[in-house]
Amino acid sequence: MARLGRPNKIWGILLGLSFATPAFAHTVKVSGDVAATFHIEPNHNPKAGQPSQAWIALTQRGGKVIPLTQCQCKLKVYLNPYKEGDHPTLEPALKPISTERYQNIPSADITFPKSGEYRLEITGTPQAGATFQPFELSDKVTVMAGPIESKTIAQPNPSSQIDRGSRDFMGLKVAIAGISLAAFAVLGFALKRKQQ
Repeated sequence: MARLGRPNKIWGILLGLSFATPAFAHTVKVSGDVAATFHIEPNHNPKAGQPSQAWIALTQRGGKVIPLTQCQCKLKVYLNPYKEGDHPTLEPALKPISTERYQNIPSADITFPKSGEYRLEITGTPQAGATFQPFELSDKVTVMAGPIESKTIAQPNPSSQIDRGSRDFMGLKVAIAGISLAAFAVLGFALKRKQQ
């Protein structure tokens, strides 16, 4: 048993790293007894000027899903850099959606006005008998240049440097995910051989 302790720790670290890797297109944030899983279509890679659907799966400690009907929620979108007191760039209306294993969670259609990094902030207070604590959670998303923005920006385009860097970063995220999966396979094989 003691000999398996170290591989189990390594397995846990690798598993945690793989789920923390943004290539899985979900980001989880926690505030008090509420966790939020943020996701933006398509694949957490929205483009400026094109509608994207964002959804936020809210769960209470223990895994209970918080439907939009039990949350007085508001979503605000800020263009970074963001300073306290800045007005939001967008305040999209929330509507319930059922996706993956989540039912009636908050979602919004967002059209980001230009490329760059944005901050999505959701706040909520309980209603309709819900017992979770009020929360404020935020996530960052990088918006790529859309077809309209690409045509209207004169060359040289300084934002293309950002976009190229974002693409390189996405490649890095995919590489990290691949390395994590390969490490899982090697570690699983080693643990299986060790148990034999």
